[in-house]
Amino acid sequence: MKAIKIGFIVSLTALMSTGCEKILEENPQSQIVPSYFNSAAGVLGGIAGVYNDIRSQWGTEGFTVEMQAGTDEFLQGASSGGGPAYTYNGLNGSNFGAAWGTAFQDINTLNGVLQYGQTIDLPEATRKQYLAQAKFLRGFWYFYLVQTWGDVPLNTTFITVASQAASRQPAAQVYEQIIKDLTEAAADLPNTPTAPFLGKAATKPVAQLLLAKAYLTRGWLNNTAADFTQAASICADIIANKSAYGLDLWQDFGDAFVPANDYGKETMFVSDHVLDPKYGYYTVGGAASGGAAQNLSPWFTNWNYPNNSGVNSYKSATGGFVNSGTSLMIRDSQYGRPYVRMRPNSYKWTTGTNAGKNYFLDQAFTNRTIDSRFMNSFYTVYISNTSVTNSATAANNKRGISYTTVVGADTAVWIPDFEVEGAPQFIGTRPFKGIVVPPSMWDNGIFPALKKFMDPSRGANFNDPSTRPCVLYRFSDVYLTGAEAYLKAGDAAKAASLLNVVRQRAAYRKTNTAAQNAAAAAAMTITADNVTVDFILDERTRELFGEWQRWHDLVRTRSLVRRVKAWNPEAAPYIQDFHMLRPIPQSQIDRVVDGPKFPQNPGY
Repeated sequence: MKAIKIGFIVSLTALMSTGCEKILEENPQSQIVPSYFNSAAGVLGGIAGVYNDIRSQWGTEGFTVEMQAGTDEFLQGASSGGGPAYTYNGLNGSNFGAAWGTAFQDINTLNGVLQYGQTIDLPEATRKQYLAQAKFLRGFWYFYLVQTWGDVPLNTTFITVASQAASRQPAAQVYEQIIKDLTEAAADLPNTPTAPFLGKAATKPVAQLLLAKAYLTRGWLNNTAADFTQAASICADIIANKSAYGLDLWQDFGDAFVPANDYGKETMFVSDHVLDPKYGYYTVGGAASGGAAQNLSPWFTNWNYPNNSGVNSYKSATGGFVNSGTSLMIRDSQYGRPYVRMRPNSYKWTTGTNAGKNYFLDQAFTNRTIDSRFMNSFYTVYISNTSVTNSATAANNKRGISYTTVVGADTAVWIPDFEVEGAPQFIGTRPFKGIVVPPSMWDNGIFPALKKFMDPSRGANFNDPSTRPCVLYRFSDVYLTGAEAYLKAGDAAKAASLLNVVRQRAAYRKTNTAAQNAAAAAAMTITADNVTVDFILDERTRELFGEWQRWHDLVRTRSLVRRVKAWNPEAAPYIQDFHMLRPIPQSQIDRVVDGPKFPQNPGY
C-alpha cells in the first residue's frame, strides 16, 4: 500500500496477547492513547501500521513455514533445519505461533481506529473509506486466527488498561464478527484502489473475496448449505463485475508472475516490500534474515545450484545424484539465493495405494505437456552463468570429451520432469555439457525450484531481500473459491464451468498457434462428473503452489490428515486429527494469571 507507508510501526499492543508479566507491571508497551485517533493523521497512521505488520509475516521464513510445511505440497529442504512444523512431531505452543501476537496487536489498533475514528474531521466519504479499511483488516486478521486456532479471544473495543486476564470465545462468534466486518467493509470500500490507499490495498472485491472464503470455511465447519450458497453468489458477483473492479486473468498464466505485472489486473491484494530503509526492518548488502520483515519468499524453495551442480556429477549405485567436480553455476540474481528451506513433494512411494507415484508429478502437476502451470511455476533449465572447462582426461569425466561452457548459451543444469537415459552426463549416448537431473535423482538438495517469486532486479546485491510484493490474493482464486462453494452447494456443473476458466487459461502458450491453443483448451475442459473436493485441491496446487494458502486449504476442506497420510512421508507417521488446529502459544497461556487459566487446544 504505497501511498501510506510510514517510517515507524504503530505498536499499539493488545496487552492480553503480547506483553509479559514484567512488562505489564513495570513498562507497558502501548504508547498510544485514545486521543491519538482523534485526527485523520492518527487514524491513517493506525491503518498504515497494520499494513506494515502484515509485511512482517508474509514473505518471512517462520510464517511461510507455518502456512505451507506439513502439507501435501512441501517436504523439508536440505537446509531447513528440520522442525515440528514439517512433521508435527513435537509441535507445541513453544515452537509455533509466529503471528499470534502481531494479529492481536493489530486488532487492538484497529479497534482504536474504529472506536475513535467515527468523529474525525474528514469528508463523510473519506471517513467511511478509512473505517472500511479498518473493518477489512480486523476481519482479515480474525479470519487468519480462527482458521489457525479455532476459538480465540474476541475483542472489539480498544484496550488501554493492562490486564492479565483473557478468555477464548467460540469460533461461531468469531465468524459472526468476521462476516459483519467484511460485509460492512465491502459496502464502503471503493471498487478500485483510491488515494491514499493505492497499490493493491483492500478494495470492494478484495473484501468480497475474503467474505466468500469466510462463508465457505464456516460452511465446511457446520455443513451449512446457506453458507456455501452465499460464498458462491459472492464469487459470481465479483466475476460479473470484474471490469468495474479492474480485474481479469492474464491470457498467459506466466504473465501473472512477471514483476512488471505485480500490481496488474490479476493481482487483488498484496503485502508491499520496498528497499527504502526508512520503512524499517530492511537491510542491504546480503544481510537478509528470515526473521525480519523482509520478503525472502524467492529463496526458500530454491536448491543450492552453485554448490550442487558439479561438472563431474554422476549416478550412484542406488540411482541417486552424486555431486562432484567444479560447479557449473554461480549465484546470481536470475536464479536467486539458495536457502533450500523447503522443496516440492516429489517423494516416490514404494508401498500403499500410491505405490510408484509422487504427489508433485503424478497427482498435482499432471498433463504437463498441455497445462503450462508447471513450466511457468518452476525452473527446470539453468543457463550457464560461468565458464567452466572440462578436460577429457579430468578425474571422473565419463563423457570422454573436452568442452568449455558458454555463458548465456549453454545449458548448465537440466531438471526434466521425466526420466532421461544416460543422466546425468549424457542424453542417451550423446555427451551433454551440463548435467541432467531427472525425477529419480531429486532429493532434498536438488529439485525444481519455484520461480514464481524470483526477483531478477536484485542486481549487484542479489543476496538482498526481494522488493517485489507478496501477492496474497489473485483473481484466479475467485474462480477456485467459487467452484468449491458451488460444489458444496450441490451445483457441480457451475463448479466445472468456473474451473474451466482457470484450466483453459492454463492451456494457453504464446508459442502455440491459435489452432493449437484451441485444441489445448479443449483438452483441459472438464465436466461436472470430474469435479470433486480432491480435484479442486489438486487444481489449487497447480494454480497457487507456494502462495501461503495450502495449510488452510487442507484444514478448511477437512482433508489435512487424509492427504498428509497419503502423500507426505515425513509427517504421515505423526499427524493426528487434533493437528487440524494449531497449538496456542505457551507465552499466551503463561501470561494469563488472573481468573480462569487460558486453555490450550486439545492434544497439545
